[in-house]
Amino acid sequence: QVPLVESGGGLVQAGGSLRLSCVASVRRFSMYNLGWFRQAPGKEREFVAAIWWSGGRPLYADSVKGRFTISRDNAKNTVSLQMNNLKPEDTAVYYCAAGAPLGATTTSEYNYWGQGTQVTVSS
Repeated sequence: QVPLVESGGGLVQAGGSLRLSCVASVRRFSMYNLGWFRQAPGKEREFVAAIWWSGGRPLYADSVKGRFTISRDNAKNTVSLQMNNLKPEDTAVYYCAAGAPLGATTTSEYNYWGQGTQVTVSS
């Protein structure tokens, strides 16, 4: 198991910003590919962003490109998601995930999950 703990969710008005963080209690954190997913009520969990252990360009869902930025701090075992210009349709529970192959964007490819943090964007 790779314990992942998210934080930073909350209620924000449309156009506002939030920063989510996820701390992983694991050795060799730098060797993990990491992702963020979200799940809105009544919908399937969907890919948001991913960042790779090997570096290179992160991957984003089209719906968040230009607004969200994923980053990692290997010294602190942390992956973050900076969310700007939030929209009501961004409202969801956000999950961080780890343990996937390079380029993974589907839930089935990730082995480890956090408990999720709620993000609510009001119009």
